[in-house]
Amino acid sequence: QQNREDILNASDKLTEVLEEANTLFNGVSRAREAVLDAQFLVLASDLGKEKAKQLRSDLNSFDMLRYVETLLTHMGVNPLEAEELIRDEDSSDFEFIVYDSWKISGKTAENTFNKTHTFHFLLGSIQGEFPVPKPRSDRPRKGPRTEEKKTMPDQLNEMEESHQEATEKEVERILGLLQTYFREDPDTPMSFFDFVVDPHSFPRTVENIFHVSFIIRDGFARIKLDQDRLPIIEPVNINEESEGNDPCSHGRKQGVISLSLQDWKNIVATFEISEAM
Repeated sequence: QQNREDILNASDKLTEVLEEANTLFNGVSRAREAVLDAQFLVLASDLGKEKAKQLRSDLNSFDMLRYVETLLTHMGVNPLEAEELIRDEDSSDFEFIVYDSWKISGKTAENTFNKTHTFHFLLGSIQGEFPVPKPRSDRPRKGPRTEEKKTMPDQLNEMEESHQEATEKEVERILGLLQTYFREDPDTPMSFFDFVVDPHSFPRTVENIFHVSFIIRDGFARIKLDQDRLPIIEPVNINEESEGNDPCSHGRKQGVISLSLQDWKNIVATFEISEAM
């Protein structure tokens, strides 16, 4: 506000002040500072309006009388004589000024406009003959599709058989390990978690539980709860099961258990499992 006169007199001073205000606005963080910026915007608008009023234009305004005199001179009419003839509209010379003079001006203006090209059809007359419709041939209808039995590729069959054989071999191997452990120390119960948990691999632990489930299902081993109500696993004697001594042989059940990654970590830490059986 104090430099108002300097800004109005200088040519680029207002632009410099606006750029400085834009730079300062990047650091605005308080409402009072934003109000000051708004007040400056109003003041800058007023200054711009006053500078616009100070602009001087040297353009000449349109002089209608001068244009008419020049036009009459081009038509070959003396402006002074034309003024007298216009007052007397009944004179025959007035018709000459009104009609024939405009023809002279029209011919002059005709050279500055492009003429319109004549219209031509691209492919002859627009009224042509309609094409002859082609005869419609009836296609034979297709019968109902018979669902063919899909055959499984040989390669997929081989992959499934090889996967099944690998699972059976792994189940037999785990059953042999279980029987070996109990043969060496039959009086010590084996914890189910110690038997299946791999402390270094969560996927391997899931695979071990999967393979042990086949052993339980087929009746080669059983899971019980010890005195602390923790699961233990032990092999089943076939002779005892055939004699009916196994109380679980007639009521064997199957279920689905869930084991998350956090559960696996908690089991490893709680039972202090350091190596996989």
